[in-house]
Amino acid sequence: MPDTNQFDAIVVGSGISGGWAAKELCEKGLKTVLIERGRPLEHRKDYTTANLDPWEFPHRGSLTPEEKKKHHIQVRHYSIHEDNKHFYVNDLENPYTEKQRYDWVRADVLGGRSLLWARMSLRWSDLDFEANAKDGHGVDWPIRYREIQPWYEYVEKFVGISGKAEGLPHLPDSLFQAPMPMNCAEDWVKKQIESKYPDIKMIEGRVANLTQKLPGRDACQYRNLCHRGCPFGAYFSTLSSTLPAAMNTGNLTVKTNSLVNKVIYDEQKGKAVGVEVIDTESGNTTEYFAKVIFLNAATVATTFILLNSRSNRFPNGLGNDNDIVGRYMMDHHKSGNVSGKIEGFEDKYYYGRRPTGIFIPKFRNVKTVSPNFLRGYNCQGGANRGRSSGVGGIGAEFKESITEAGSWRFGLGAFGECLPYADNRITLNTDVKDKYGRNTLTMDCSFKENEKKMREDAITTMQEIMDSIGLKDIRVEGEMSFPGNANHEMGTARMGKDPKTSVLNKWNQMHAVKNVFITDGSCMPSIASVNPSLTFMALTARAVDYAVREMKKNNI
Repeated sequence: MPDTNQFDAIVVGSGISGGWAAKELCEKGLKTVLIERGRPLEHRKDYTTANLDPWEFPHRGSLTPEEKKKHHIQVRHYSIHEDNKHFYVNDLENPYTEKQRYDWVRADVLGGRSLLWARMSLRWSDLDFEANAKDGHGVDWPIRYREIQPWYEYVEKFVGISGKAEGLPHLPDSLFQAPMPMNCAEDWVKKQIESKYPDIKMIEGRVANLTQKLPGRDACQYRNLCHRGCPFGAYFSTLSSTLPAAMNTGNLTVKTNSLVNKVIYDEQKGKAVGVEVIDTESGNTTEYFAKVIFLNAATVATTFILLNSRSNRFPNGLGNDNDIVGRYMMDHHKSGNVSGKIEGFEDKYYYGRRPTGIFIPKFRNVKTVSPNFLRGYNCQGGANRGRSSGVGGIGAEFKESITEAGSWRFGLGAFGECLPYADNRITLNTDVKDKYGRNTLTMDCSFKENEKKMREDAITTMQEIMDSIGLKDIRVEGEMSFPGNANHEMGTARMGKDPKTSVLNKWNQMHAVKNVFITDGSCMPSIASVNPSLTFMALTARAVDYAVREMKKNNI
């Protein structure tokens, strides 16, 4: 095999977990290749829309009919616009089959969805890690909070998370930079809610946006244009943070436009030896080889790689001896939005555009058990002033009228937990091929009765809260989301104690193939109610530390 294709470690995917895997492996001295399906993207230089004004976009932020066809899946999500469409995948060239509707939102650039995430960074607690064991849904997590707590601290120091310590047992505090304060209306809402509902706390959003400089990164400028790519490096992404750290070691090789088709398994050696990669520009196939492989392509793509990696030893896909790979797919369900008008702050406003809002941690099934559903939901939102409706017509009078601020409104949306169901699954579709002649995937996933009851409770509760604190003109807008739309897909190659019921052990190491590790969302046996990205980072750093120690002992 050519020396240029031989490395100590392979990392597949350059999103949040893949970037962390590359950083940690390189800093521990391993020659590492980071393989990304998307095109190259250079931090700062390639954020081509970052500093454009709204009127500089030909379609004022909207996609054309042709672009909507090209991105017909991506447009199901709120985040794609004219100013960041170049980060997203072309759906026409990347088909999949929906047995039930599944909104697969994907980036197609180096850095992946670390450029597009909402940056909510929250620790999980033992309420989350113990949930499966207590209510009998899903397999028990092989770890508890005490085992991951030091790794949370480790990644938080590097990431930079703004927030405030609250001392909540079910939402552990991180190592915080200064929080992004609530505005005056949110402060008032917080006081009203907490005075009437002792078990409900309303806190500042905990986000990976810097309020203090870190090396190579500046503090947030309060532009709220994160989705275009941040030239200040003020929010955590692979391009602003982990990739430069990995590159600084001299140990990293990056391969873009490189689509991993399968893991190469050597049956005589009893381990994986590399990956097969398709060049998305030429269509040529290349193989890369390494001692250890980290799969971090994000849940759905990682599942494809596993299912497509067939051999005599693994006829149903790598590590899939018990038909578990692809099952137990989970995502958060979004409730829709509930909002109400706040009176009495007409002489107040706010400055800047804070790139976060408020957060209400889970309060159902914390101290008392709900008779209607298991697990729980959190609420996210905030208060702002809309633009005055203005007068009709054109000209100076019209322009002047729309400079006046309108009324204050406070809005909330709930993010709820989905239970792990065996029939929520992804399967390999050998009949439908993509443009490269590869197999594709079939999605068969839905939210079920528990999630629907949870959503009903969230909508009713948010309405009751707003009414009780005196908000007016309360509105409910939007329906329950479909799986995939929260971008928190997890569970298809879960961790566990028993190889018969799980794919990975407590170190994110495949039970059946000891030199393959998976630390993206695939590994999660449950999904809690809070955003998962910080946990992906902590699990990745922890898994790399273990993998390198095992390599030094010649166990891998």
